[in-house]
Amino acid sequence: MKTLPRKLRYGMIGGGRGAFIGAVHRMAAALDGHIELAAGCFSADPAKSRASGADLHLDSARVYAGYAEMALREAARPPAERLDFVSIVTRNNTHLPIATAFLNAGFNIICEKPATLTLAEARTLRDLVRRTGKVFALAHNYTGYPMVKEARAAVRAGRLGRILKVVVEYPQGYAAAAAAAAAAAAADSRERDGAAAPISSWRADPAVAGASNCMADIGTHAANLARYITGLDLDALCADLAAFAGGALDDDGNCLLRFKGGARGILYASQISNGEENNLVIRVYGAKASLEWRQEHPNELIFKAADRPMQTWRRGNTYLSPEARQAARLPFGHPEAFIEAFANLYRSAAQAIADEVFGRKPPRAGYDFPTIDDGVRGMAFIETVVKSSRSRAKWTKLPQA
Repeated sequence: MKTLPRKLRYGMIGGGRGAFIGAVHRMAAALDGHIELAAGCFSADPAKSRASGADLHLDSARVYAGYAEMALREAARPPAERLDFVSIVTRNNTHLPIATAFLNAGFNIICEKPATLTLAEARTLRDLVRRTGKVFALAHNYTGYPMVKEARAAVRAGRLGRILKVVVEYPQGYAAAAAAAAAAAAADSRERDGAAAPISSWRADPAVAGASNCMADIGTHAANLARYITGLDLDALCADLAAFAGGALDDDGNCLLRFKGGARGILYASQISNGEENNLVIRVYGAKASLEWRQEHPNELIFKAADRPMQTWRRGNTYLSPEARQAARLPFGHPEAFIEAFANLYRSAAQAIADEVFGRKPPRAGYDFPTIDDGVRGMAFIETVVKSSRSRAKWTKLPQA
């Protein structure tokens, strides 16, 4: 990362007491010492926002009861105090109004995924990002792993040959108990204690989460990872979604994929795969060789070819690509994982934000982080999966992003 004249200042919307992902964002932002938290509206509950600000030792004058007030008051601060960007870690249905308020106030954005509630909203947000010229980074954090970057470099270098097939899966098991309770209640044809609550989360509420739960939450990560590594865009898909826990939205889904250019694929995402934790896996099969990466073993990338033994490439070694080496912080043999990968996203976005703030030209090669364009693709994926699952047609084309 280029030398900065000072630390970048940011504010956070959401992520207050008890929030998992807000704390992850703060750890990732702080890891390299280039970014500092200066303000926030940490909850829609003003008292919780104030308490969260106190927990983080922030100036109480910069802890707000509402995001609109925060955008106006922070924009009015002198340049020596003004925020350089904001991090949005709130629920899906709030992303567009919050991002709109801060973009219009002149702030750069790092936002949780999915980008918005609907595809139409994502396109509206993309138009605003382009009009304001501000940086917008989307938190597809799995692209930050060094060995994911090595996989992409190998594909770009032609080491796999023409890509023929992509298999990506993201099983979790946290909703399996709710699914079992729902099934038991249905079998007995009567309510049982606890059976009526499929997923005790806002992600099961269509008004808050949107058209999908599982596919919007983790399926989009799988789809984004496939595109990031292979560079291939989806053309059409055939999807089957289920709500085993009895909710209004899916908690499991299977998709057949067709990519532009002819490659085929399979994507499976689930929250009811009993015993699974966070087992994101991708396999990319080419005409020459194939790759396999597992998020639960992120420091390794498996390379397979028909004419030689299977190889395991490990993070931190000099035989890796410059992209993978630059994304590593520790020498080989010292494991790196989730927070470091998330921090790589923040570091890349911070470079773009710093160039915007300090009036520097962007690098010729561009920046390596997911953008609003990825957000639009993600929403197109979600809406097409839902449409396909409801349809009797075998294949459903993705809309133009």
